[in-house]
Amino acid sequence: MPDMVLSLKDVDLTLQGNAGPVRILREITLDVTRGESVGLVGPSGSGKSSLLMLMGGLERATGGQVLAMGHDLTALGEDALARFRREHMGVVFQSFHLIPTMTALENVATPLELAGRRDAFDRAEEELRAVGLEHRMDHYPAQLSGGEQQRVALARAAAPRPDILLADEPTGNLDGPNGQAIMDLLFGLRDRHGATLILVTHAPDLAARCDRVIRLSDGLIAGEDRNTRKEAAE
Repeated sequence: MPDMVLSLKDVDLTLQGNAGPVRILREITLDVTRGESVGLVGPSGSGKSSLLMLMGGLERATGGQVLAMGHDLTALGEDALARFRREHMGVVFQSFHLIPTMTALENVATPLELAGRRDAFDRAEEELRAVGLEHRMDHYPAQLSGGEQQRVALARAAAPRPDILLADEPTGNLDGPNGQAIMDLLFGLRDRHGATLILVTHAPDLAARCDRVIRLSDGLIAGEDRNTRKEAAE
């Protein structure tokens, strides 16, 4: 039986809007196995990013159950959720979310320090080298290009060796060459650390690199496609 990393059962998400409650996600049932790469695609407003946030415990489902690594995220308190994310998840956002007053090295090392890692700076340096930023470690975010900032964000997400790597439009703010480089790095980090990768994207070439693509529409799973060419190659 496959090693299940994420399992969502009849998940709903309803948020309060100015005109009343808005149902963002409806009856989402989805399983993701260890080491799998899954792309979430669909038009704007279809619920892709909200689904990713539920998987990461960054948003709480209003119905159903979200299991991650055997833990029921819908039942955990905020402190327990924060510990779970720190120990098992890495998250990459479209807008980088780097701390402007910290160098690239400090941005990557800080979460490791908070987790009590004594080798925080050594590991941070290792990850920055892995994304090709060994010459930019002492630079601040404002001194880095958008592509370089996203590389720092990738290094920060990968440094704790997460079981699950979540990425929300990781190439959305980048031009073609930088976007391609980030795609290569993202899948390279997945392969190097054996993490399960789940990403939201509008980029067809990025989705095509995933083992499976989940299509969302109006808060529902509208279908899924498997990368048969990749399976045949393996």
